[in-house]
Amino acid sequence: MYLYSAAETLGISRDEMIRQLQEGKARYSNIFNYPTLTWADIGAIGWLVDGAAIVNQVALQRTSYGPYARAMFRICKEESFHQRQGYEIMANMMKGTVAQREMAQDAMNRWWWPSLMMFGPHDSDSPNSGDAFRWKIKRKSNDELRQKFIDKTVQQAEVIGLTIPDPQLKWNDAKQGYDHGEINWEEFKRVINGDGPATDNAWSIIKSGTKRASG
Repeated sequence: MYLYSAAETLGISRDEMIRQLQEGKARYSNIFNYPTLTWADIGAIGWLVDGAAIVNQVALQRTSYGPYARAMFRICKEESFHQRQGYEIMANMMKGTVAQREMAQDAMNRWWWPSLMMFGPHDSDSPNSGDAFRWKIKRKSNDELRQKFIDKTVQQAEVIGLTIPDPQLKWNDAKQGYDHGEINWEEFKRVINGDGPATDNAWSIIKSGTKRASG
């Protein structure tokens, strides 16, 4: 409703925007089309999806168009409640039974990539970014915001014991462990290839001895 109100200041009516939405002409985030399969999805959506939205929207609080910027302030206040609630749900599930922890990790695995897609295409593939920067609607690029979200969320996941389903993160961690002399070459290869029980041991060494890298 805040965004509809901001758009109305540009001359389009609320009725017209709702009609476009009903007819499929108006665009919206396709993340709303993803199914929620378990209770843990509620936590993952609040934490990851709303968390990604906040990173996007905080950057838009300094946009050049006043009504849009003011809407972002109000929306971020509401989104922050959902984000904190979602993270608390996931944190409590990770303190629960084996089944609850598995449910939380499953939700993490399914919602991680859709949450990253909320930042849009890579900068090189974003057709509207040029005008948005020129008109000072956007202050930060898609990739810059996506990286900021990754850096923050990886640390939050570590605190409650969730694993980020990103092979690039695993490679970065293994590389740091090898570079710092915390694992040898054979252990490094086993971590990357997922080869047998030694992987778990080497992986635990990396997690305890190095800082998680962003992907």
